[in-house]
Amino acid sequence: MLKSRTPLVYAFPVLLGSLLPLAGCQEGPAERAGKQVDNAAKDVRDTVNPPKGPVEAAGRKIDDATHGNP
Repeated sequence: MLKSRTPLVYAFPVLLGSLLPLAGCQEGPAERAGKQVDNAAKDVRDTVNPPKGPVEAAGRKIDDATHGNP
């Protein structure tokens, strides 16, 4: 009887471990609120400290497009 449970003992953690990363892919309300706060802070930064020239403005646009942090 014990011999037949051995594959189940090894298969269950593997199955659980393979499904666990899928739970972290969901974007919840906290993540959405955090993105809104980040966007508001970026808007304030651009208002208080506008880009000094076209190169800096282009750099900020690249950062925004690639989701880079200033």
